[in-house]
Amino acid sequence: MGIEEQIKNLKIAKSKIWYQEPMKKHTTFKIGGPAECLIKIDNLEELKEVLRIANENNIPVTIIGNGSNVLVLDKGIQGITLKIQLEKIEIQQENDTIQITVGAGEKLGKLAQICLQNEITGLEELSGIPGTIGGAVRMNAGAHGREIKDIIKTVKCIDMQGKEKEFTKQELEFDYRSSIFKKEKYIITEITLVLKKGQKEEIKNKMSEYATYRKEKQPIEYPSAGSTFQRGSDFITAKLIDEAGLKGYKIGDAEVSTKHSGFIINKGNATAEEVLALVKQVKDTIYKKFEKKIELEIEIIGKK
Repeated sequence: MGIEEQIKNLKIAKSKIWYQEPMKKHTTFKIGGPAECLIKIDNLEELKEVLRIANENNIPVTIIGNGSNVLVLDKGIQGITLKIQLEKIEIQQENDTIQITVGAGEKLGKLAQICLQNEITGLEELSGIPGTIGGAVRMNAGAHGREIKDIIKTVKCIDMQGKEKEFTKQELEFDYRSSIFKKEKYIITEITLVLKKGQKEEIKNKMSEYATYRKEKQPIEYPSAGSTFQRGSDFITAKLIDEAGLKGYKIGDAEVSTKHSGFIINKGNATAEEVLALVKQVKDTIYKKFEKKIELEIEIIGKK
């Protein structure tokens, strides 16, 4: 039985469901084979309904947000891929402390602009990260010395059986580019942040400064999944890649960026296979030259 038949009783508008959808249209890398079934989710009831049908039919479920920080393999993704687009921004102020409750599908950039308009400080460093807040929480995204964990109060999520759960910050097991959500399968639905009142001009200047830095130092003119490699505990990965002479090294249309060698970029029609071959080349060379193991920051998803 095909997946279309398996989910025929799904109570979701047909306009939110795609079959054999090319994932290169849904990732910042612009790479990836077809999702067998892609469903856009913008409310909790639909999410629970999809999980119910998936469990009844033993259909594997994959979660994506804005499609940044991921490499989808060339064979695509089996089963149901859920694109989480839960949107909500509620601001509550008590003296100088401000709580913002945010849907997991909201983009960090949009949230940062709303904070600017409302003179709320604390998100400036993260304003240029091109993902959703749900994705940022999952990997404890960070930039300019700040991580998402620094402003988290609570996170609501749903397990794969459709049961709702709320975590406090202390329960989230935040670490460098990691959280409990990298170890256990939950779907993040809502996040509460704790921020402060600030000065609009100061917030604007900081955001502008970080945006300029990103434009000058990172290859944002090309598709990528963001920073490809994690930093080492006692070394800067990009520096080692530079010293190994790998800046600008290419396999097919996948290239170690000449602007920032911590990024692998798509120069045209790169495949996941080319990216992985380039990753292997970088890892092997760094280990051979410096005896340092480097790890991926991006996640690989899909059929091998």
